[in-house]
Amino acid sequence: MKFNFQNKIITSLFLMVLQFSFAQKKNTNIGSEEVNIVKPYTPTVSDASKIQESPVLDDEGNAKKETIKYSIFSFPVASTFTPAKGKAEDVEKEAKEKFYNNYATIAGGNYGHLNAELFVNQDLENNDYVGGMFRHFSSQGGINNVTLDNWFYDTALDAFYGANYDKMSWNVDLGYQNQVYNWYGLPMDFGSSLSTADRNTLIGNIDSKHSYNGISLGGKMQFYEGAFKELSLKYKHFADSFDSSENRFYIKPSLRFDVSDQFVKTDIIVDYVGGSFAKNYENTNTEKLKYGFTNIGIAPSLNLQENGWDVNLGVKLFYSMDREGSDNRFLIYPNINVSYPVVEDLMIFYAGAEGNLEQNSYSDFVSENPFLSPALGVSPTDKQYDIFAGLKGKLASSVSYNLRGSYVNERNKALYRSNDYTENVANEDYAFGNSFQVIYDDVRTFRFSGDLKADFSQNVSFGIGGTFSSYKNSVEQEAWNLPTVEVNSSLDFNITPKWYAGAKVFYVGERKDMQSNTDLVSEETPVKLGSYFDLNSHVGYKYNSQLTGFLKLNNMTNKSYQKWMNYPVQGFQVLVGVNYKFDF
Repeated sequence: MKFNFQNKIITSLFLMVLQFSFAQKKNTNIGSEEVNIVKPYTPTVSDASKIQESPVLDDEGNAKKETIKYSIFSFPVASTFTPAKGKAEDVEKEAKEKFYNNYATIAGGNYGHLNAELFVNQDLENNDYVGGMFRHFSSQGGINNVTLDNWFYDTALDAFYGANYDKMSWNVDLGYQNQVYNWYGLPMDFGSSLSTADRNTLIGNIDSKHSYNGISLGGKMQFYEGAFKELSLKYKHFADSFDSSENRFYIKPSLRFDVSDQFVKTDIIVDYVGGSFAKNYENTNTEKLKYGFTNIGIAPSLNLQENGWDVNLGVKLFYSMDREGSDNRFLIYPNINVSYPVVEDLMIFYAGAEGNLEQNSYSDFVSENPFLSPALGVSPTDKQYDIFAGLKGKLASSVSYNLRGSYVNERNKALYRSNDYTENVANEDYAFGNSFQVIYDDVRTFRFSGDLKADFSQNVSFGIGGTFSSYKNSVEQEAWNLPTVEVNSSLDFNITPKWYAGAKVFYVGERKDMQSNTDLVSEETPVKLGSYFDLNSHVGYKYNSQLTGFLKLNNMTNKSYQKWMNYPVQGFQVLVGVNYKFDF
């Protein structure tokens, strides 16, 4: 054991000496070498050996996957479950009232009133339709403290034919009207200078009846594509029982062009009126009194809509030719309208300036005042401008309003004034202070108006409106028979599904007229006509969808007010009637 340990030590020392002797020789020069370092080595990622994203696989070492097929083993299972059938909840629906194309109305009342209407309309093949309407309203008179006959009747018959297509529609209409009135409005002091016998004889010889007859033919075409949009035309012949005669014809085409998201509209107007009166008021003429005017106009306008503003800029150009005189004129009128929603639908501001050449006619005058003398001057009115501004909108979803103020300047405005008279037995039947004339004057009017309408529910509706006017004349002392205040109101409501009712009331303020007996008075002074208040109401019962009965009560205050000077109206009036709707 000891020997082995010594031998290991000796052997180890021997190997160490031998290793040292080979590594270095004593006193041997190994020389020198110069080394230049140019750049330190900075390793980069590109120097590394990259591993491919898709490794190379040894297909020989991969076994192919075996395809596995699945199958379902199904068998029927008996079931005793039966689902309940669903049932929709019932909703109560109101029965929609049937609409009928035709109706007939007949009513009668005190003062010998008779009112009848019949309207029929029938659709034909190829989008055509045909129809007609008959109207009659008459009274046997009976006004208190009136010495002359005061009955009247008004009968009209209209027929029409037309068609509606995808790109256009058209219709033609033919009408006839016959009216009979009495000049019953003698002055209150008529015959005061005569004896009772002479006065009664004079009044007994007055034939106050006079009649009007009119026949018209017209048509209208509307186009839904293209620049040509509409064409209206009408011819009317009007005559009375004193050999007066009038013809009127107008045609009005309308064009519309779209320009850069805006549109330009152009109306063209040709309006002719001509007629004659057999006599002048004094019955001194030897030839008929003739009149005739042809007004030719064009009215282009441009509509602009931007930032809430709706602006219509236009102008009206007219050339008026006096066929019986030499008063030919070229006239220009503004046609400007702007509106802006200040608070959406709640408050809309609007303003504008408009003017027009208004063609007057004997027929239009009679429709306003049937007690005219058949000896008038007829000429157009030059409405130079109507400058207005206002607010309209809604106070609530069912309450709307409209407030408007305006200033109007009209030249040659037509005013109705009572004729002066004498008590000469040779006078015409309308020359005893019981007829009116037409006087023309330049009138400037400042007017303020307001309207309020409310639909409180489907069963109750209410409306009220008023107009307040101030007039300034150039020649005449007053704006004859023009009221300064007008107020109207209406209320309609359904009491039950069968019963309904309503009421209308209107108030007309003071007007002024002037008349004198030229045999007694040399100076004339205006006469003030008192204001009047008229209350009307109605009630009705719907027996079924076709048959309705109604009751109307007019002038419930029983006041014989004068709408025109010396012409009191009928008092309290009762009218009972039925209305029947039907189809062919």
